[in-house]
Amino acid sequence: MDRIDLFRIFTRVVEAASFTRAANSLGLPRSSVSAAVAELEGRVGTRLLHRTTRKVSPTQDGAAFYERCLRVIADAEETEGLFRERGKPSGKLRIDVPGRIGRLIIVPALPAFLDEYPEIDIDLGVTDRAVDLIEERVDCVLRVGPLSDSALIARSIGSLPLINVVSPAYVTRHGTPLTPDDLRVHCAVNYASPSTGRIEPWEWMDGKTCRSLPMRGRVTVNSAEAYIACCLAGLGLIQIPAYDVRHHIDAGELVEVMPDHRAEPLPMTLLYPHRQHLSRRVQVFADWVERLLNDALVRSSAGFA
Repeated sequence: MDRIDLFRIFTRVVEAASFTRAANSLGLPRSSVSAAVAELEGRVGTRLLHRTTRKVSPTQDGAAFYERCLRVIADAEETEGLFRERGKPSGKLRIDVPGRIGRLIIVPALPAFLDEYPEIDIDLGVTDRAVDLIEERVDCVLRVGPLSDSALIARSIGSLPLINVVSPAYVTRHGTPLTPDDLRVHCAVNYASPSTGRIEPWEWMDGKTCRSLPMRGRVTVNSAEAYIACCLAGLGLIQIPAYDVRHHIDAGELVEVMPDHRAEPLPMTLLYPHRQHLSRRVQVFADWVERLLNDALVRSSAGFA
C-alpha cells in the first residue's frame, strides 16, 4: 500500500474515532485498516493513536501528523487533478439537506445546476436527522439552527427568518394574540425535536434579548410537515420559516401574528469533513446553494415587515 493510501486511511480513522466506522466508510475490512495504521506507525517510528475498547483518538504526535497528512493528501489530489481542473468539475457529490428546504428550494433548482455542471452527479439525502458525514461518506450537509460542538468545518451561509402564524379558523374561535403577554391564554402546536424529544418553547426577541415561554398545546409533533398541517387545521400557533408558509399566507390559509415579536432567525451552515481541501465539485455546489438559498429567502420574506 502506498503512502498516500496509508495517510488517507489514518486520517479517516482519526475523523471517525473508530477503526470499524473508518473501515465501513472506506469499504475496507477492519483488519486492513488496522494493519495500515500499524504499518504507518512502523514507518514513522511513533505511536499515532490511543486505542481503547470505546474510542480511538490521536496521540500528541498523531494529532500533529494528522494535520500534515491532510496537507499532503490535498497536495496529491490537487496534483492529480491539475489538468482536469481546466475543464468542468466532475464526479459524484453526496450531500444532505433538511427536508422542506430540499423539497421546496433545492430540488426545483437542481436542473439548472446539473445543466451548468454536466459532469457532476448528485446523491441527495433529504432528511431532518443529523447525518454522520464521516460514517456515511457525505461530502457536505446543510444544517439549520445552532450547531453542537464539532470537529467538522463550518461555513455560514446566512440566516432563516422565522414568523408567527395561525389559521383564520383559530382566530375566529380564540382571537388574535397581539403581544407575548397574550400567549398565556392561547394554544400552540408544540414541536418536539426529532433527535432529543425536547419540546421547543415559544421564543421572541426583546431588543437583543431572547425571551421564551413554554406554551400550552394539546398536540405535539416532531416533523415540519405535521407542524404546518396542524396549524392549518386550527390547532394552534406556530413559529415557522417564512419560506415554508408563504404560499399558505398568499392563499389566505394562514395569517401572520405578532410581527414585532418574532424569534431570532436560525443560522444556516454548510458542514464539511475536511479543512485543508475541498474538491471543486463541493466548492461549486456550496457557492451555488448559498446564492440559491439567499435569493429564495429574500423572495419569500418580501412583504413581511
